[in-house]
Amino acid sequence: MNFLMSVHDALIQWLAHGLLEASAWQIVAFTLVITHFTILSVTIFLHRAQAHRSLDLGPIPSHFFRAVLWLTTGMVTKEFVAVHRKHHAKCETEDDPHSPQTRGLKALLLTGVELYRAEAKNPETIAKYGLGTPSDWIERNLYTRFSWQGVGLMLIINLALFGAIGATVWAIQMVWIPVWATGVINGIGHYWGYRNFEAPDASTNVSPWGILIGGEELHNNHHTYPTSAKFSVKPFEFDIGWGYIRAFEILGWAKVRKTAPKLRHGDIKPADKDTLEAIITNRYEVMSKYGRGLKAACAAELARLKAQGQEHSAQWAQFKLAKRWSHRDEVNIPDRLLTEIANARAASPTLDKLLTMREELRQLWTRTNVSAEQLVADLQAWCRRAEESGIAELRNFSMSLRMARA
Repeated sequence: MNFLMSVHDALIQWLAHGLLEASAWQIVAFTLVITHFTILSVTIFLHRAQAHRSLDLGPIPSHFFRAVLWLTTGMVTKEFVAVHRKHHAKCETEDDPHSPQTRGLKALLLTGVELYRAEAKNPETIAKYGLGTPSDWIERNLYTRFSWQGVGLMLIINLALFGAIGATVWAIQMVWIPVWATGVINGIGHYWGYRNFEAPDASTNVSPWGILIGGEELHNNHHTYPTSAKFSVKPFEFDIGWGYIRAFEILGWAKVRKTAPKLRHGDIKPADKDTLEAIITNRYEVMSKYGRGLKAACAAELARLKAQGQEHSAQWAQFKLAKRWSHRDEVNIPDRLLTEIANARAASPTLDKLLTMREELRQLWTRTNVSAEQLVADLQAWCRRAEESGIAELRNFSMSLRMARA
């Protein structure tokens, strides 16, 4: 009888406190640390190293991240890589496995996990997009073969360490990636936020500080430069995943293969083949800078209208729309706004000229049936017209282009 009572008391003690008898703050700290490891495993190992080959990871971080993923997500490397590569290849189309532009934001937020799992079971997707992922003994015989046993083991570990509250810790671990990666990045990251670059999709930066999701918040930057190991581009942005990668490099655990190009400048010179190469390589940065000139032109028109007391006029509303949308490619502007922007152009010769020359500049990298020599000649003609236009924004921009170096 005494033995049974002792067992009963020990069981109650274990359920209440676990083997560690950890305090509430210690349990919270453990949960935050392990979920942070999960995020790092996804962004550094699965996403940057495996899906995009932007860096090579040594065996120490690779095996650590693979073990963490097995315990906390049950995701199979080949399946994640295949689905993600297909997302980039078919972005914002009906074939995109998880685009809120075609499936709706609500569907991504509520059923994003089901969309991922359905695509992960598509043998054509795995065969076409899942090449080059780990295929060693432990991958074949443990991580892939027993993918969900890992999360079961994680539950047992949590219960042993913390008692009954360990089930809550485990539940948080299980929803961490579905909420942040599937809901926030795949959903909100293609629906709402700011854009540094006119990438050919709807990707946005959810936040300039990539901390909670390991840098994945900078999603527009990533879709613009998908093979870059570093997601932050602007001085005010921070990518914590990149900080870990740099630390791994110092330790000899990683080697970065590629980062986003940076536009270099030298002395002003006539546009030549080197100038053309620099512009094409850095076209997203070039167009981002050009967009600032467009916004400045719209702001000047708005200031003029305000001075005339026309803040509530139809023309004011048109220039407000133009300021927000005119820096984007026409195919990415909602059809319902095109007429309003056209009216703003008709009312402002400066804005009209800027938009006309923006499209002419964009043709330098969209025309594939023209020789490099002809493109250089076209660039020279573009710069000449810009500098003779009488528009300060165009003249200054042209001068900066002629300083560009590849």
